[in-house]
Amino acid sequence: MVTPLIVSNIYSQSRDKTRRGGRRESERNEAEKSTEIRSSSEISSAIEELSVLVLVKPGDNHEAALIPTKPFLSLCYLVLQVLDKIGPTMTVLRQDVQQNIKRLEMVLESNSSLSSNLVEILKTETREGNAKKGASCSKAFVWLTRSLDFASALLLTLSRDSGINMEEAVQEAYNITLKPWHGWISSAAFRVALKLVPDSKSFIDLLKANDESYDTQTEKIKILVSLLAPFLEGIHCILKAYDLNNLKAA
Repeated sequence: MVTPLIVSNIYSQSRDKTRRGGRRESERNEAEKSTEIRSSSEISSAIEELSVLVLVKPGDNHEAALIPTKPFLSLCYLVLQVLDKIGPTMTVLRQDVQQNIKRLEMVLESNSSLSSNLVEILKTETREGNAKKGASCSKAFVWLTRSLDFASALLLTLSRDSGINMEEAVQEAYNITLKPWHGWISSAAFRVALKLVPDSKSFIDLLKANDESYDTQTEKIKILVSLLAPFLEGIHCILKAYDLNNLKAA
């Protein structure tokens, strides 16, 4: 006869195995995801992420706009990997991006139903008067958008002239996207590190998947930029509607 204790032990062992199996499966999924990103390149993966993000067009009702939080953060995560390839110049920016991603991830994990749409987060924090205060999610969203602006501007320049001086390309992208909002300390740190960027061809080579040609990767960069531009334009319309477009670094 099977006693309640034996049943309990069997259940506990089964539950432990399930948990261990779940952890192993999760680890495998993460490993497979990393491998998939490496094999398809960050640019290809970013194109895929943009395909599932809702495009917010200028003039649309910002109150009814939808920007899914999880896909947006996945896109920002891919930008992190692009910044890594630029080198030490992007260390400070990379850290900011990572911190802002984590801030929004924590909110999403704590209340996924209410935080699944970034526009709802902006509405809630604006209504409560917290959007511009402290380490708000709204401010995290603003700076992540600006990091995407920087990546988009840099890739646009490279797509137009892949032989351009990389230092000049990075400086130009920084000047038009991030410098207006940075304090003098951040700007000075950026100037010092700028000498460490790779040349443009080496940078594009680093972005390629193993089986991609240089020309194929350049074409994909053009596709990504063509998708990013209207998407970011829509986001800036929303930020302006909530009076968040002119936030500067503290």
